[in-house]
Amino acid sequence: MSPRLALQEKDYSDLFPEGEDLQRQIGGRRRREGLARIFFMVVLIVAIGALATLLYTIINAAFGMTAIVNTVEPDTIVAEMGHDPEESGLSDLSYDELVMVLENSVTNNVGRRLERDQRFYEDRLVFENETTWAQICASSQAPTGCDAAPRDKAGVLQLVNERVVEPDVVETWELIPSLLEREVIEAEILSAEFQAAHPGARPEFRAWLNWQFVTSPQSPNPETAGVRTAILGSLWVIAITVIFAFPVGVGAAIYLEEFARPNRINQLIQTNINNLAGVPSIIYGMLGLAILVRVLEPITSGSFLGEGGSATENGRTIISAGVTLGLLILPVIIIASQEALRAVPNSMRAAGLALGATKWQTIRKHILPAAIPGVLTGSILATARALGETAPLVVVGASTFIITDPSGPFSKFTVLPIQIFQWTSRPQDEFRNIAAAAILVLLILLVVMNATAVFLRNRYSRSN
Repeated sequence: MSPRLALQEKDYSDLFPEGEDLQRQIGGRRRREGLARIFFMVVLIVAIGALATLLYTIINAAFGMTAIVNTVEPDTIVAEMGHDPEESGLSDLSYDELVMVLENSVTNNVGRRLERDQRFYEDRLVFENETTWAQICASSQAPTGCDAAPRDKAGVLQLVNERVVEPDVVETWELIPSLLEREVIEAEILSAEFQAAHPGARPEFRAWLNWQFVTSPQSPNPETAGVRTAILGSLWVIAITVIFAFPVGVGAAIYLEEFARPNRINQLIQTNINNLAGVPSIIYGMLGLAILVRVLEPITSGSFLGEGGSATENGRTIISAGVTLGLLILPVIIIASQEALRAVPNSMRAAGLALGATKWQTIRKHILPAAIPGVLTGSILATARALGETAPLVVVGASTFIITDPSGPFSKFTVLPIQIFQWTSRPQDEFRNIAAAAILVLLILLVVMNATAVFLRNRYSRSN
């Protein structure tokens, strides 16, 4: 029998079923499709449930009823300064009046310490003697107040709250019980038994996340602590990270994708970049400590520019942290930029060269604009990862407690993740409340960065 006849007599019923076999196969496919759909739906529900649980836990701790005891009532301070407490509050007092309240309430030793941290006036001293001040500022261990700008009104108001009013949150309740059982909680706080244990306690619904919390520096008291210093530190560090990592990462991607020849050296470089993207972040912290903080200390401390002082005489500064995080996200930016460049059709390259443009002109005028949405999206998402990193910054030397705002790349610093970690490790319940508020601030910053990535991608996609 010839091969053609054998092929014609071959049974193709398995490949082209009919009748009941066809219906059975269609039914099996639909069942498998239904199971796959159910599986992925369950996975999606679990993911949404985990996210909702996280947000619920954070928001539930960031708001709620509190029982507060003030050492000195704000109305009493306002009345002593000659104002009507019914018409004015503590925040309505002038800068000079707030300084006067501090001068009349705190001891000279405490006042001198506060003034050495950050003075109140540019042209005069409140607690310190002029001669003594000149001597301590001329010493090698000069305090930060010698160079820092005077305190603003918000800083002095916080000191009055912290040192004079001295609010003490003796007990807290979470948001849901506070909404559902507010009258019961208020009655409990005002009860004779509770008042006997905490005289003068009064109920107050407290939003731990408020404008004062955002604009106040760190404090040992959770009632007056804020995240201003940590927010400014995070923004400074991320700015240094972007300035270093973005041009280097995009430039490396352009070279590897457009100019590098396929040889062993470039393949080795590409392999190492892919491997570096998966290295644990703490390893980058050790690299930053060894190279940036110690070996390059004259540069990262700012001493080569005359910027270093007693407060920043080592390399544990913002620039060390920013470059360390830049090295951390650099492989991610390179890989994302390469993928964006690779997605541009080769016909665009060929068209540019055919019209007489050089290779660099083609890349600069056509390839890079077409790839910029993907490049920006990958870079911003990588930067968002850097914003939430803690381990490398702990190794590099970020401060866990600092009240002075960073004033430049050679300043000491702290960041939001370290601030949150430090507060969650404290035993008092109030610190966990302000930690939840700080987490909300960090989440808002991350949402803003991700929204920026989506906006830029859509804008440049339309323009191209």
